Amino acid sequence: MLPYAQFYLPNLPFNSPLLTGVRVLTVFVSAPLPEHFEPMGSNWVIREYGPDDILVRKALPVEGSFLKPFPLRAEVVQEDFPLWDGGGIPEDLEHEISKMEREGVIESYYDLITHTYEHKIGGYPSFCQSGVDPGEGFEFVFQISSDAKINLNVVDNGSLMFWKHIETGEWALYYDFY
Repeated sequence: MLPYAQFYLPNLPFNSPLLTGVRVLTVFVSAPLPEHFEPMGSNWVIREYGPDDILVRKALPVEGSFLKPFPLRAEVVQEDFPLWDGGGIPEDLEHEISKMEREGVIESYYDLITHTYEHKIGGYPSFCQSGVDPGEGFEFVFQISSDAKINLNVVDNGSLMFWKHIETGEWALYYDFY
């Protein structure tokens, strides 16, 4: 598996409540990518380290890895809303927006919202195709998006999206692309 990301959470300006008690989070994914919603284990893994875990610095060279290490700078994005065709909009809000469009108050949903398509912790997933629902009890936590700086192209300029179950702590991985 390839080391895709390592997050030191105390330094981030925002964390998902599902990451409470996690100090470091590491993400490993195989090439080729695992199947959508494949259980974590053989082809992808997330490791969570708490404040009392002793961390050991290791070089993890992977022969033939196409990824380039690159530090990213975290910043707070004030507004990140679900995509219109990606799911996640409450039904009553969807009806109200459709009514505003019919009445000519707005031309489209995107007159009202902004969405962040890049790497992110929190917010809403950036679906390229119509969104999916990983199941009852799963909440979106973060995404890793295609990025030329790290030589990552998720199939065709897509994103890896990660959800965590609010009760079991189980992780789910989905990705889509254009």
